[in-house]
Amino acid sequence: MKTFKIILQSIVLVFLLGSTNIWAQDAKEIIHEAEKRQRGVKSMEADVTMTIVRPSWQREMSMTLWSEGTEYSLIVVKTPARDKGMANLKRGKEVWTWMPRIERSIKLPPSMMSQSWMGSDFTNDDLVREFSLTNDYDHTLLGEEVVEGRACWKIELIPTEDAAVVWGKVLLWIDKAEYLTMKGEYYDEDDELVNVMQGSEVKEMDGRLFVTKMTISPVDKEGHQTIMQFTKVKFDLDIPDTYFTVQYMKRIRG
Repeated sequence: MKTFKIILQSIVLVFLLGSTNIWAQDAKEIIHEAEKRQRGVKSMEADVTMTIVRPSWQREMSMTLWSEGTEYSLIVVKTPARDKGMANLKRGKEVWTWMPRIERSIKLPPSMMSQSWMGSDFTNDDLVREFSLTNDYDHTLLGEEVVEGRACWKIELIPTEDAAVVWGKVLLWIDKAEYLTMKGEYYDEDDELVNVMQGSEVKEMDGRLFVTKMTISPVDKEGHQTIMQFTKVKFDLDIPDTYFTVQYMKRIRG
């Protein structure tokens, strides 16, 4: 009888450990698929309007972005006129910014990645994302919840030990049907909630469903929001390699 109990306990332990590993693997696969859907399997080009909302004012700017996988991205401001041509470039682990009014390019050090981009509630890291949600975090599937009427997986992301990332923890709600990122909560290293991202207005863009509106709200700043509205998106284009160079970033004018 004692031997039977030991065998039974061993079977249960193996089952639990196996289940834990499967859930962890599934969570990582979900995040990987969500990243692919957001950026395009191969590449993406998009026109975006960003609205910065403050208690006493708001301003709007438009931009175009190109990305290729998770390694390369370029964002160029089109309006307003005073910011036209400003650009951010990501090449692997290098991040550059170009300021045409003073004709100066700057390679951003890691210390600047958590700073505000263009006075918005997005950080430099958010806009060009130096990190990979798939590779730089450990993933845990916490359960399921409904967001914006869509059934979602709720996944916790904790940075790996050697990852150079801004956030101490991230919670993401990923749509189960289309792997769309519908909500995100971003925590600092002290586990304090800093920003909430809400996705909405899911529409078909270039043949696939896409979250066309993302709203970032800092939790400790009442009346502060930044809204990103995607007005046009194209996927899997053949983008020339020259787009993702400092030389091209200096030439393009939005």
